[in-house]
Amino acid sequence: MRHKLCRGNSMTEILYTLITTHITITCVTLYLHRSQSHRAVTFHTVISHFMRFWLWLTTGQITCEWVAIHRKHHSRSDQPGDPHSPHQFGIWRVLFGGAFLYRQEGRNEKTISVYGVGTPDDWIERRLYTPYNWIGIFILLSVDLLLFGAVGVIIWAIQMLWIPFWAAGVINGVAHWWGYRNGQTTDQSRNLVPFGIIVGGEELHNNHHLNPGSAKLSRRWFEFDVGWLYIQLLSYCGLAKVRSLNSV
Repeated sequence: MRHKLCRGNSMTEILYTLITTHITITCVTLYLHRSQSHRAVTFHTVISHFMRFWLWLTTGQITCEWVAIHRKHHSRSDQPGDPHSPHQFGIWRVLFGGAFLYRQEGRNEKTISVYGVGTPDDWIERRLYTPYNWIGIFILLSVDLLLFGAVGVIIWAIQMLWIPFWAAGVINGVAHWWGYRNGQTTDQSRNLVPFGIIVGGEELHNNHHLNPGSAKLSRRWFEFDVGWLYIQLLSYCGLAKVRSLNSV
């Protein structure tokens, strides 16, 4: 019997799962990646903090750690010292165990101190988001259970696996292993497909490595970066400001 707060058919659960996971991947690419890591775009305080909160709720990710690990990846991409290169660790280990590589590098205090400069260090980051990063994901579990009953556990599991698989696994792994290239870089980055939707535009990974400081990941007329579409919409509403499309 369906939970009384969310009666309906399975389409309700599917739509809820797809919408929430898409918001999560959007927050990763817009906030953690393009804004915090590369300073290519800045967001209005309300939008920026919503994305921080949502990532705390759905991933437990600590901003400083994610940013530091990503910046280190760029400094040593596919070379010894790259935290998650499939050419250093093997494609299958990165694809299915990328989250563990992140966790391992996150314990490297030197990585965090050297590459994590400039990330949020306010009261809520110091007192809640960083020391209690695990609380958010259990709040999400409670919400899922409240809305969907026992099925909420399955939905929560999908939400928990979404970023580790698609971002830490597919983008960090497959996008340095297989795909097409729009230009030569010193690493093995690839564009997986010309339409960046499922992973928020991060599928255009070679484009990103060609121009890491750009807020826009598409380069050719037939390529589509949904993250850039969201940035344009937020900019139109005065909620985002693009700082760079060309810097390296």
